[in-house]
Amino acid sequence: MKNLLLVLFIVLSLPIMSQPIPQKLDSLLNCEILNSSEYGITIFDLTDGNSIYRYQDQKLFRPASVEKIITTVTAIDKLGENYTFDTKVCYTGDIKDGTLNGNLYIIGGFDPEFMEKDMDMIVDAIKKSGIKHISDSLIFDVSMKDSAYWGPGWAWDDAGFSFQPYLSPLMVNRGCVDVTVYPMRRYKAPRIKSSPQSNYYKIINKAQSRNKGAGKLLAYRNYMDGGNDITVSGNAAYITTKRVSVSNSADFFVNLFVSKLSKEGINANSYEFGELLGDSTSTSLYTLQRPFQKVLDRALKKSDNLSAEAILFNLAAKSSNKKRVGFKDGVEAINSFIKKSLGFNPTKYNIVDGCGISTYNYVSPELIIEFLKYAYYHQNVFYSFYNGLPIAGVDGTMRNRLRNSDAHGNLRAKTGSLTGVSSLAGYVKAKNGHQYAFVIINQNFLSNKKAHIFQDKICNILVE
Repeated sequence: MKNLLLVLFIVLSLPIMSQPIPQKLDSLLNCEILNSSEYGITIFDLTDGNSIYRYQDQKLFRPASVEKIITTVTAIDKLGENYTFDTKVCYTGDIKDGTLNGNLYIIGGFDPEFMEKDMDMIVDAIKKSGIKHISDSLIFDVSMKDSAYWGPGWAWDDAGFSFQPYLSPLMVNRGCVDVTVYPMRRYKAPRIKSSPQSNYYKIINKAQSRNKGAGKLLAYRNYMDGGNDITVSGNAAYITTKRVSVSNSADFFVNLFVSKLSKEGINANSYEFGELLGDSTSTSLYTLQRPFQKVLDRALKKSDNLSAEAILFNLAAKSSNKKRVGFKDGVEAINSFIKKSLGFNPTKYNIVDGCGISTYNYVSPELIIEFLKYAYYHQNVFYSFYNGLPIAGVDGTMRNRLRNSDAHGNLRAKTGSLTGVSSLAGYVKAKNGHQYAFVIINQNFLSNKKAHIFQDKICNILVE
């Protein structure tokens, strides 16, 4: 009897199991989350070279961080995988008896991975050159980009958070301060250590150790005043590190750099922002190079906004071959790629930044799938791009998703999240050996969890 029931179950299940992917996906469209929200889906079989599912894929959506797919694929193609983000040190004049008779220039190349240890390396290189005094000026050159430190449509009330630092070609520690809180005896003020240490900001300790009644532990800056007073409050129950952006990343860089030079006994007659003109005769002293892949990995795996914008501005500088580039120059390079490499009309979309946090961005799933297809079919782009994508259940923003499924370790995709927007786009290999590219965008909802469940169901269908 048991064998008969098993056979009957298998026979009845065969029609469901053998349903084609479009039919299975259509069965998801009655999901509760879709009753009050918009969604667009497109899936392309890269192995066979044909589209297998499309739903509202030409509709315009706010992409959130899947916008980074557009930025990074364009940049890999145009900059090349061996591109580096360079911070340069050079001087005019000559060095004699410990005095530089001229100017010393620190030239920013918008390296988002530039940390305090890198600054120490540059200071050490200056020290080893024999310079003790600069007769003219120590000049900080941030002429690579314009003075706009945030993108169009970025939220003003995100200014105090680490994911929206002040953008500059010269930044250290991602334009942020790391505040580590060490609890002491109950009700006592915790010990606080900050890094990089500088007098550019001020720490105000209002926290209490091991007191639940003190509330959640917070570290926040008086960003409404444009100030750099960082207040720590709440319950310090265990060792915790908070990252807080500072007002004006370039000024923070200068303050820390001058302080480090001073500690080494190196000084200048003046310190200022300026520019090394193209016709100036200068001597290179040191160049710190950051590999593209390092920046790319953080932009994709960690969905880091700063890294994505650094990529956009380097793309803008390289494409336009000019200084003081702005967001429009980066977008112009992307639109050119959309038109010439993808064959699409860029005027049908609105792209304003490189990371996707702007509420002004509007693209379609159809456009994003074209970027995924282009990367896949161009191996000079695909290797770097694919390796940078988060792996389901393993790392990045996908580390906690699809762990207990066949997509675990298989699916690689970029996530995106804004208030009211959740997106997922990338690649997955099915059991039949076919490689799929997919884009899913949910918009106009308030539950990320429900959106993730819906997206994960689609991914599991593709793997089967």
